[in-house]
Amino acid sequence: MSGQNVWTHKGTFLLAAVGSAVGLGNLWRFPYLTGENGGGAFILVYALTIFAVGIPILIAEIMLGRTSRQSPIMGMRHLTKTHGTSRAWETIGWLGAASAFLILSFYSVIAGWAIHYTWLMLTGSLVGADAQTISDGFDALLAAPGLMTLYHTLFIAASALIVGMGIHKGIESGLRIMMPALFVILLVVLAYGVVNGDIGAAASFLFTFNIADLSLEGWLQAMGQSFFTLSLGMGAIMAYGAYMPSNVSLTRTAFAVAIVDTAVAMVAGLAIFALVFGAGLETGQGPGLMFVTLPLAFAEMPFGALVGGVFFILVLGAAISSSISLIEPVAAFLVERFDMTRPQAVMIMVIAAWAMGLLTVVSFNIWAEGTLFHTLFGRSAFELIELLTNIFMPVGGLLIALFAGWALTQSEVMKELGSSVTWFKLWRFLVRFVAPAAVAFVFLRTIPQVDGYFIPALGALLMIGAFAASQLWLNKPRQTT
Repeated sequence: MSGQNVWTHKGTFLLAAVGSAVGLGNLWRFPYLTGENGGGAFILVYALTIFAVGIPILIAEIMLGRTSRQSPIMGMRHLTKTHGTSRAWETIGWLGAASAFLILSFYSVIAGWAIHYTWLMLTGSLVGADAQTISDGFDALLAAPGLMTLYHTLFIAASALIVGMGIHKGIESGLRIMMPALFVILLVVLAYGVVNGDIGAAASFLFTFNIADLSLEGWLQAMGQSFFTLSLGMGAIMAYGAYMPSNVSLTRTAFAVAIVDTAVAMVAGLAIFALVFGAGLETGQGPGLMFVTLPLAFAEMPFGALVGGVFFILVLGAAISSSISLIEPVAAFLVERFDMTRPQAVMIMVIAAWAMGLLTVVSFNIWAEGTLFHTLFGRSAFELIELLTNIFMPVGGLLIALFAGWALTQSEVMKELGSSVTWFKLWRFLVRFVAPAAVAFVFLRTIPQVDGYFIPALGALLMIGAFAASQLWLNKPRQTT
């Protein structure tokens, strides 16, 4: 990779990684999980797992990108050659690219809904609307494949335009405008929530330390959230890491990404639930919270249409900053492997993801329950694609941890980390033993939801682990001590 493909500003990687990490999950999932699972107790478990699992793998993934200076697939090919390990480790790159592609296909559809609601808010269509009207409106959107396809197309085209313009003109310039703007909008919505909502109830819901409400399931959700929120195992961080200047601290950057990502989720939670409680509505999570409960809260508040419109622009911005990070790993691979121009590579990736996204569009209407697809797979096309990503990402993260912890030489890691021997030893212990065990545990807890697949999944994961360990042992690089 040529030297010109390095971020021109030291802080850009931080913006890029935060942009990748801050997405719809921060706005509609994390705050709800926190409130329902003991508030402060959940945050404590989450913080511990971010430190023990999320940050070590985040450092490992950035390190693999920066060491190779290539896209995830070509980068892993390069690293397996230079470290004399099995080519099977290239799986890390392929899993990341597959995850990014699959996630982009459905993420674009769901993010497209925010375009619909931005328009409804700014035109004042929902002012004074009651719960039934807003709920029916959301159902009508889901029942309209043509409208959903239009929004899906607009959203993915906007993301493609940014990435297609290149690393400096497109991604870097876009993030340097978009991310600060998102933080400002979030603070505006929070201030509005303080004035017009019930901030005390929101703070109590999110931060009251209630250990009794933290079940084993809550622990697991905290562990899972600490992994998924940082965009690990989907190639984006590795792709962005390839453009990271060598003199930027990996450790400080990884901690900063985790802290900013968590802070955004907390502020969003306070703002959202202040509005929800202020309007006397029930808490919830997911699309129902975003597209039914919140519009209802805005409909009843002064200047709600304007602030609601601004809020959905925030949702769109958070989604676009994530989607450009999903396009990059595959686009960079196509440029390197097939010598395409960047616009050509982005076009191929995006058209394929757009076509795959049509499966998600029809999952809510034409191919809803009772169709042949549902009968064959026991779930909708959207649920099946989502399930695949929930398998690929943890397996990718597990392999990243094992490869960085066991295959990279000690001198190379010390040089990249550029930190004290104590931190190096702690990081290596976490990335070799703690992180893989935690990711495997979370992964295996999500699989029982797939009826009848638990034992095969356990067997497959054990086989992957055994194979990975044997390959590392047989192909020990130099200076592993």
